[in-house]
Amino acid sequence: MAEDSDLERTEPASDKRLQTARDEGNVPRSKELSTFAITMTGVVLLMVMGGRLARGLMDTMRDILTFNQTTVRDATPALLRFKEALFANLWQLAPLLGVLALVALATPIVIGGWNFTTKPLEPNLSKLNPANGIKRIFSLNSATEGLKAILKSMLIGGVATWYIWRERADIIGLLTLPLEPGIIKMTDMLITTFFTVTAAMIMLVAIDVPYQLWSYHKQLRMTKEEIKQEFKEMEGSPEVKGRIRQLQREAARKRMMQAVPSANVIVTNPTHYAVALKYDDGMPAPQIVAMGSLKLAERIIALGQEHKVTVMRAPSFARALYFNGELGQDIPARLYTAAAQILAYVFQLKAYESDGGLAPVYPDNLQVPPELDPESKRQQDAAPTARP
Repeated sequence: MAEDSDLERTEPASDKRLQTARDEGNVPRSKELSTFAITMTGVVLLMVMGGRLARGLMDTMRDILTFNQTTVRDATPALLRFKEALFANLWQLAPLLGVLALVALATPIVIGGWNFTTKPLEPNLSKLNPANGIKRIFSLNSATEGLKAILKSMLIGGVATWYIWRERADIIGLLTLPLEPGIIKMTDMLITTFFTVTAAMIMLVAIDVPYQLWSYHKQLRMTKEEIKQEFKEMEGSPEVKGRIRQLQREAARKRMMQAVPSANVIVTNPTHYAVALKYDDGMPAPQIVAMGSLKLAERIIALGQEHKVTVMRAPSFARALYFNGELGQDIPARLYTAAAQILAYVFQLKAYESDGGLAPVYPDNLQVPPELDPESKRQQDAAPTARP
């Protein structure tokens, strides 16, 4: 039973799945909302601009339908007038068409947001699979869209029929009106009809928008197993993470070994630990540029000797640095004194080798706090229990 529940799509879509769907062009959209917005905008614009458009239409019809002796003998002037009138009306309609185009582009953003992707344009042979097509035809979404189309036809057709029937006397009366009053009256009636039908579409929008959002998120639901798999992919499998850590360690080790030749001194245990220190004028404290144990310590020592870096045997100081210091960071403040003794000896040794004079004294008694050296601390803890 637990395995069956893991395979049921009961979990909401994750952010990653939603983003993947958007990248593929799959976002919630409502055709009814777009239709309503475009139609209502057109009706409102007609209400505002209807008078000017009606006058333009009357002028066009008057120019086209006016004939004289020249027009009867030669149709060229009439055709020219028709072309000029056509372009004049198109120019008058340009603001209306421009606003409608903007509304058509902006309305889908209301529920799905702006999304631009070329993924749907890529060839997809699965769309040509007849089985998938049949499945879509008999799916719940297709049934819903079909029912919605029937309801839309009934609603719009019913409202339009009701309004036309109610205004049948005025519609028949248009035949008795002169041209100009007839066109104005007809325009007003058309605008009112469009407005009434469009207002009725609000009910469709109120149903369709929540349904589209619900259907979209239901389609993207995930199983518990998919959630687990996605989490593993995001976090990375233990093998991949281990490999990444290994590569990171190798890269860090490579950078560390490249810094060894720039060190002033390498302090050793002598074979268990090795720590390379660097100190230049302007640095607040000596810095650890390389550190390692066993085989890595041997490589640090060998590389330092190859580049003529001073290697000093200082077991307690080397252990204290190894266990309390951080690579690339300044040494602990409590080890400043011991580091000063070591660096003073190194600098004096360099001066002695280049200029001669008195040989420096090797610093045997470094001032290393016992609690920073694991070996010294262990001996100190074991001393009270020892018998005389």
